[in-house]
Amino acid sequence: MVTTDVTQLAGECNTWRMKLRSHRDQLSRLNNSLQDLAAKQHSRQILQDVEHFHNQFHIQLINVHDLKHSIKDHEKIADWEMGRMEGQCSDATWAAHEDLYDQYQQLDHTLDELKKDYENFSGRLKK
Repeated sequence: MVTTDVTQLAGECNTWRMKLRSHRDQLSRLNNSLQDLAAKQHSRQILQDVEHFHNQFHIQLINVHDLKHSIKDHEKIADWEMGRMEGQCSDATWAAHEDLYDQYQQLDHTLDELKKDYENFSGRLKK
């Protein structure tokens, strides 16, 4: 058994979910901005880029949803274990926590890159 404080686990999960909610809201705003930009475009290449970003926003919204759901399930398992195992979680739960953290970091990085790419794209169109 790992004796690390389980309140740390819950706190990290809450932080991740809050950040993912923020990403979800940002992706929705970017998608609305994209729709506004698309309405003013006639170039085939630009419209292909618009479609690319629209697809990426959709895919990443699904990824955010799925990871948030996985984190919530992970928390439920940890809560159950704490009740059954004298306030501790199993090594497998801690390993799953580390795996979720890796997934969170990877998605966070991917979303940041997508936002930068979109800002560059929209900035070029607004000139």
